[in-house]
Amino acid sequence: MFRRLLVSIVLFCGLVAPALASTSTWRVTKSEWTEEDEKGYSAFIQKIGESSCDTPDDCINSNANPYRDTDGRGINFNTDCADLVYMLRAYYAWKNGLPFTYVNGVYSRGGGDVRFSAKGNRVGGRTNVTGGESGRAVLNNIRDAISSATFRIGPEVDNKPLTDLYPVKIQPGSVRPGTAIYDVNGHVALVYKVGEDGRIFYMDAHPDYTLTRSVYGAQFGRDVPGMGAGFKNFRPIRMVHGRIVIADDSQIPDYSAEQFYGTDPDPGGDWKRGKFIYNGIESSFYEYVRIAMAGGKLTFNPVVELKATMKTLCNDLFDRQRFVDMAIEANIDRKPHPNRLPDNIYGTDNMEWEIYSTPSRDARLKTAFRALRDDMAHLIQMWINRDERVSYDGLDLKQDLQKAYEQGRATCTAVYRNSAGRTVTLHFDDVVQRLFKMSFDPYNCIERRWGATSEDELASCADTSSKRRWYEAEQRLRNQIDRTYDTRMDFSVGDLEDKAPGSGTDTPPDVDVKAVIDNMGYRVPFTPMKPPGY
Repeated sequence: MFRRLLVSIVLFCGLVAPALASTSTWRVTKSEWTEEDEKGYSAFIQKIGESSCDTPDDCINSNANPYRDTDGRGINFNTDCADLVYMLRAYYAWKNGLPFTYVNGVYSRGGGDVRFSAKGNRVGGRTNVTGGESGRAVLNNIRDAISSATFRIGPEVDNKPLTDLYPVKIQPGSVRPGTAIYDVNGHVALVYKVGEDGRIFYMDAHPDYTLTRSVYGAQFGRDVPGMGAGFKNFRPIRMVHGRIVIADDSQIPDYSAEQFYGTDPDPGGDWKRGKFIYNGIESSFYEYVRIAMAGGKLTFNPVVELKATMKTLCNDLFDRQRFVDMAIEANIDRKPHPNRLPDNIYGTDNMEWEIYSTPSRDARLKTAFRALRDDMAHLIQMWINRDERVSYDGLDLKQDLQKAYEQGRATCTAVYRNSAGRTVTLHFDDVVQRLFKMSFDPYNCIERRWGATSEDELASCADTSSKRRWYEAEQRLRNQIDRTYDTRMDFSVGDLEDKAPGSGTDTPPDVDVKAVIDNMGYRVPFTPMKPPGY
């Protein structure tokens, strides 16, 4: 996601792999990426995504990588979110004799930080790999050249000059393993599987080089098209007389800007007013993605949706647990709190804050919890309205949803060891109730990181009165789920207490899905029409 902030660690693995020649030289033996090459690349990404590896370096040196024995003494694949997309693509090209090209720089169209530029970016330079280069050197160069800013290019400028990636039509086969997902808030993920029900599974790397997996949804923000958020594939390329030729938009069959403007764009050009319509039925963007990726053959069972989403959120909680534990293990909570927050809590070059804080991760989690609540309310209303897209053949939807919620609540646990060494277990509904109390600030004790409010749970917290003041003052920032990367946020504790501009919101959004279920109405019994003269 951001530039490299840690010292790279090279891991050496002696794993069994296909008996291929080990060489560092990138030998180009094919003039272009064919359809079969793209299928092979998708299969390569899916195998890595479905494996149990938990860092990019582990993945490339594991059984999930069929080319691992060709790397000689092992290869350094420590990478963050933006680099992961490029490095896996480049690695596959290297091992399969394919040409490669990548943007080696971008510049902001409107000034400011290229990672969060309000008008997006433009390509500033390019490096071509045509054969004879060192594969390891190319990977290292990519690591230095690529950032999340590389993806922040909208459809109206991606041909001027050509970008590496293009926005794809939302349809099966186009969004596939290997498709990149750019979050307008400065994060990048990589699709590794698409389910028959339209769910899109992704993996993403982080500044500490860990790898996590989840399911696509509202946690990936949308904004003005110029910022380039959404699904993107690498452009087709081919070598002609030793030079790389890149396909432009008009030469790519599944190039589409529909994810920016809608399937039915606003005549006035307002991207927010664009409609997403599938088979004559209008839906929200995220619902449209599910329906389109299922080929239109999708009905929603509220009970199944609740179970699946709770499971995804539980996995996301487990990932957060790892990051919080990492800060505690590094004893960041024992350090005095700085006099001011970073220039921006979501995007900073402060090593300690970027590695150990969780404001962006927490905001994504809160967005996903809110989406669950809103989606369930929508599905329940669809059921009440007898919408044919709802598939439920039980006798009591409310009871079945309550039962599913209770099962999910009981099996989803976040566990932390408090400052006194005692294990504390939180269930799903505990997290819902304290979601906006959970501190993103790495200088807080672990009890605060997990939103403790009771005297009993906080008894082991060693935070000073100064840190307690910071925690209370940061509440409005915790209430905010929209990540504002273009806002100056180097607040003092006094600034926060005075509610300085950009310091958050007074009230958090409603995320209580259980309340939606418990308070749902019952639909009017269906009464068949009587034939004439009956």
